[in-house]
Amino acid sequence: MPLISIITPVWNGGHDYIGEAYESLFAQSMPPGWEWEWIVQEDGQTGFLPSILPDDSRVSGGTSRRGGAAMARTVALGRVRGDLVRALDADDLLPQGALSRAIDTLARHRDVAWCVSACLDLLPDGSMLPGPHDPPTGLLADGVMLAGYQAGRFPVVGTTMTAYADLVVAMGGWPAVPASEDVALLMLCEAVSQGWMIDEPGAIYRKHPQQSTAQPAHWDPAERAALDEVLLPRLSALRGLGWRWTPGLSVMNEGRDAR
Repeated sequence: MPLISIITPVWNGGHDYIGEAYESLFAQSMPPGWEWEWIVQEDGQTGFLPSILPDDSRVSGGTSRRGGAAMARTVALGRVRGDLVRALDADDLLPQGALSRAIDTLARHRDVAWCVSACLDLLPDGSMLPGPHDPPTGLLADGVMLAGYQAGRFPVVGTTMTAYADLVVAMGGWPAVPASEDVALLMLCEAVSQGWMIDEPGAIYRKHPQQSTAQPAHWDPAERAALDEVLLPRLSALRGLGWRWTPGLSVMNEGRDAR
C-alpha cells in the first residue's frame, strides 16, 4: 500500500496545539489505496511524548537529544516508511484535501519530484489570510525558490513541500541550521529536481507569540548569515555536478517495505 509519511518535531512546552494538528491529519481524505503515517519526534528526551500522542496505530513517537527542529526532523527521517514525505509543524494544520492534492499532483506529473502549495496564515483572532508571494500554479521555473530567498521574499512556506522520500534522503534531510531548515531543504531539492506549485492551500500556518518565527533571534542577521554559510556552498556544489534526480529512480507505486 502506498504511504505518505508526515514528520512533526515537538519539544516539551511547545505542544499546546499538537492535538489540533492530529485532528487535521485524521480528517484527511486520501486517494484510493493510500494511507498516512505520522512520525512525531521529541526534540529532547523528557519522556513526555507518550502522554500527548493519540491512540492511533498510524502514529509513532521517538526522542533524541535536544538539537533543534532540523535535527529532530532528520533523526525522524530514519523511521520513514513512506513513498512520499512532508513536514507538519506541531502548531500548524492541514486543510482538508492537502495530502490528496499533493499525492495526485505527483502521480499525474511523473517528471516532478516535489510539490509545494499555497498557505493560509491563521491569525490569533481566527481569521485566515493567503500568502503574499505565491507563484503561479504549474511547473516551477528553475531557481525560483533561490531567487525569492535572495530577494528576501521566499515564495512559499517551506513545510508545504511534499517530496519523494528518496530525494529527501539523498539531500541528507533537513540541514543543521538554527532556523528555516524547511526552506533550506526545499532549495536543495530545487537544485537537483523539478517542482510544481499547487494554488490550493496545503497548510494553515498558525501565527502566535510563541512560534519560532516570532522570536527576535529568528530575524537576527546572524541567523541568516549562518544559513547562507551552510546552504549556498551546497547549492553551488549540487548545481555544479549537473546531476538531476527524477521520480523514475523511486518506487512510488511499489511500496517501501525494503526501506
